[in-house]
Amino acid sequence: MSTVENTLQQELPYKWTQTLSDVTVTILSDTPVRSRDLLIKIETDSLLVRNKTTDKTYIDGKLHASIKKSNSIWSIEDGKNIVIELAKLKNQEWWKCVIQGHPEIDTTQIKPENSQLSDLDGETRSMVEKMMFNQRQKAQGLPTTDDMDKQNAYKKFMEENPNFDFSQAEFK
Repeated sequence: MSTVENTLQQELPYKWTQTLSDVTVTILSDTPVRSRDLLIKIETDSLLVRNKTTDKTYIDGKLHASIKKSNSIWSIEDGKNIVIELAKLKNQEWWKCVIQGHPEIDTTQIKPENSQLSDLDGETRSMVEKMMFNQRQKAQGLPTTDDMDKQNAYKKFMEENPNFDFSQAEFK
């Protein structure tokens, strides 16, 4: 995170972290809080966090992206910290901010946690497995899937055209 991003993030009334599947928002209250003191509304596209006793609003706005409302929870830790776990609707997506209009982070600088192939959806998993296979093949000096496809197409063409002379042909 750049110095400017870091400064802007520190000015927010909350701290936040994320994984590919969820966002954790932590609000550090100046005074002890109880659940009955709080008004917390977690909606699919918005979040409201207000202390009813002090009438202080910590967060009130539209979320960066939709969440799974039924899988999102909040709790109070150490009597002061309000912790909100938001389950992202779209896994495998980094958020630039929690609330639209709030300072954004550069998501290209995020170093993702290690994930298992089993965590990926079918299409993504297939693509990653193909890339891993091609990388191993290249490292061993063997043909990649694209090379094999070209070779198979060439063989098929030769079989379908036995009268052509391919002895002087060069293929790249």
